[in-house]
Amino acid sequence: MIGLIARGLSNAEIGRALFIAESTVKTQVNNAFAKTGLRNRAEAAAYAHRTGLDR
Repeated sequence: MIGLIARGLSNAEIGRALFIAESTVKTQVNNAFAKTGLRNRAEAAAYAHRTGLDR
């Protein structure tokens, strides 16, 4: 999920890519942010780059 955010995909685009509802994406993004301590998509992109999730 973080990797898809880092690639600049919107919640709707992520939902289509993963075959899940946009509301599910929102929940999962919020959960991922909470677990990693991230506050926004910019921080998520930086985190993905540091950890290799953006590949």
